[in-house]
Amino acid sequence: MTIEVFFYGLFMDQTILSKNGIVPSNPRKGHLNNYALKIGNRASLIPSKGEQSYGIVLSCDADTIRKLYSEASVADYIPEQVEVITEPNGTVQATGYNLPSELLTGTNTAYAESLYILAKQKGFPENYLEKIKKMG
Repeated sequence: MTIEVFFYGLFMDQTILSKNGIVPSNPRKGHLNNYALKIGNRASLIPSKGEQSYGIVLSCDADTIRKLYSEASVADYIPEQVEVITEPNGTVQATGYNLPSELLTGTNTAYAESLYILAKQKGFPENYLEKIKKMG
């Protein structure tokens, strides 16, 4: 079964996904309203009124996504349904994986720097890129 997944961290890099056996299709840039990106040891989206977080929606095999999020480094992430505003003016229901805010600890400068580079390659808005850069 294929599902739509909203990626906002380094899993936006399809090379990383393919190394994990995931062959995504139908990539679309998009954003979530009322969520803010936070980077601790890893990235998560935190509900935050008035904020926007950017990412990529990909069509993926549900079983391989479950396997990906069963790995120790991301096993604490919880799936939730989100409405992604896609470019130019569409919407899609997708599954986003978020780390509960109480588990979002530490800092990871290397992660933030890698995410900044990836987000810039994806063409996300300058103000969003600046927020990522400040977390680095």
